[in-house]
Amino acid sequence: MPSSPSATQWGVVRSPLLAFVLPISFVLIPLLATVVPLHAQSLEQLAVGPPQIHRIEPPSASASARELESIGDALQTDKNYLDAIDYYNAALAKDSHNAVLLNKIGISQLQLHRYKEARKTFELSIRTDKNYANAYANLGVVYYQEGSFGKSIRNYDKAILLDKNEAVFYNNRAASLFAKKEFAKAGTDYAKAIELDPDILEHNERGGGVQARLPSPQDRAHYDYVLAKLYARNGMPERSLHYLRRAMEDGYRDINNVYKDAEFSTLRNDPRFAELMASKPVSIPE
Repeated sequence: MPSSPSATQWGVVRSPLLAFVLPISFVLIPLLATVVPLHAQSLEQLAVGPPQIHRIEPPSASASARELESIGDALQTDKNYLDAIDYYNAALAKDSHNAVLLNKIGISQLQLHRYKEARKTFELSIRTDKNYANAYANLGVVYYQEGSFGKSIRNYDKAILLDKNEAVFYNNRAASLFAKKEFAKAGTDYAKAIELDPDILEHNERGGGVQARLPSPQDRAHYDYVLAKLYARNGMPERSLHYLRRAMEDGYRDINNVYKDAEFSTLRNDPRFAELMASKPVSIPE
């Protein structure tokens, strides 16, 4: 399997809401993408840019499948998704049973918000190779974007069965679980994602992965608190304090649990913790 560009690893779609998984993985990076960042950008709003246009010459009939795929990869990295699809399709015409190429086409369609087309393409990738974890994960991203969280979780389950060491799979499943208010299960998945990639949630903050859909300010505050606990448990005080502050700013109602939750036992001895709790950051209005 060809190696994937690092830009797509956070894969699984890394757009504001999602993260994609190429031969790679798209971290349903907000578009997700996304999968898609919580405090800097509204999760309910997505800026729509000008329509995509074809920018380069059509694929050469004499180029090999590998050459066409490489050009498609470069175009996708440059966000020239229409041209990338053209080159991937030209490569597919020369290598018709290539699940990786189909997955890459699906990612470009997903980035163009062509969810129906992307879903069919990921399903075809899966039929071509039933053991290709990234295609299941990216199909999960499509369902996540469409709000079908149960279906997205089932596809992440399949991806994780095939590859238990991909942080973005756990991250994205956690986002869907959080959307269903299954907070305990989501926390377990986020913990596993952080164990595999301590920076996975920072990728999301920068628009590199799938973000949890948080319909209410209190859900967002709860999300912040869960992440603060996870980082505290993993011995990452700076990040834990960051999310604690966010939880307080978002108006988390049970913030005093920080004095009894075991995850914060070490952090409570940090002078910065005492300073934060004494400062009582005010809730930031919507």
